[in-house]
Amino acid sequence: MKKRYLFQQVIEDVAEKMVFIGGPRQVGKTYLSKQIGAQFKGGFAYLNWDDDDDRSSILAKEFPKVGLLVLDELHKNRKWRQLLKGLYDKNKDVLKILVTGSARLDYYRFGGDSLQGRYHYLRMHPLSVAELGITNQTDLLALLKLSGFPEPYFSGSEIKARRWSRVYRQRLIREDLAALEKTEDLARLELMAMRLPDLVGSPLSINGLREDLEVSHVTASKWLQILERLYHVFRVTPFGSPKIKSVKKEFKHYHYDWSLVPELGARFENFIGSHLLKWCHWLEDTEGLDIELRYFRDREQREVDFVVVREKKPILFCEVKSSDTKLSPQLRYLKQKFPEVRAVQVVLDPISAKINADGLELLGALEFLSELPT
Repeated sequence: MKKRYLFQQVIEDVAEKMVFIGGPRQVGKTYLSKQIGAQFKGGFAYLNWDDDDDRSSILAKEFPKVGLLVLDELHKNRKWRQLLKGLYDKNKDVLKILVTGSARLDYYRFGGDSLQGRYHYLRMHPLSVAELGITNQTDLLALLKLSGFPEPYFSGSEIKARRWSRVYRQRLIREDLAALEKTEDLARLELMAMRLPDLVGSPLSINGLREDLEVSHVTASKWLQILERLYHVFRVTPFGSPKIKSVKKEFKHYHYDWSLVPELGARFENFIGSHLLKWCHWLEDTEGLDIELRYFRDREQREVDFVVVREKKPILFCEVKSSDTKLSPQLRYLKQKFPEVRAVQVVLDPISAKINADGLELLGALEFLSELPT
């Protein structure tokens, strides 16, 4: 496979400071780190906290003196911040350090961050249309069906992709979660993980979830936060503005592995949302922009699937449809409120691009996603 989209950015950033790469397990962080390690003349060492021998080397501080050192899942060590601080301060001129993790490093690094100013943080996402250079509808549909995780995608097999997803979820809950969080009822939490794909596309009711699972509201909320920290799901909050009477508390959720979502329309919405989030994180992590992915829903139940917000101002409205080419009245409503903002209705089926007198665009998914740089 060609170099992953973060390759050049990591090369540039690790020359200045440590680099932290967060993201879902098996998204390609180890592959990327080995690609980058091959660029270092001083050598390359990879140590994984989950490996018994590597963990012994880390605890004994048996590290190389020069080259590139990759430390994977190091945040599972309670004293990882202190270890990195000492290692970096002593060797930063000759040893480059890359830290990767499948749980959310951006969560575990907070709280009296002793590493402040010593690292760049990058989030790695699954494969996308732009990263793969997809130019035809057949390959786009394969990505939609198989997911953007390298192993199931490159298998080319829907059966292998389903088997991979099942094992992936089980390992996420029974290994990663158990190692990082004190949660006694893992079986019921796994039931939540299995239930969530059916609820993609609509505001998520915590009360409905807690009733299904027979747990408290506090427990259901906590479990959702855990799944988010483990990069299993991401949540999208409502976009609010003085110009509109939007809802405040409801959020929608999506999966990093969009192949989990059974219904085509909801899966396609998840697919577009994942691509937009990857773009937002790229701009935030590499350019320092304040940029977020939101959605629009008001008290009159008007809804637009995605709103990209930069510096608290909308820059893109995006409505997602499987096949409907009739422009959304909700999208038209938002465009009228914010005439300077780009408004796009994205359709899964191949269509000829159009723009109407109100400035609303109608684009096929292949054309729209090819515009995104990642």
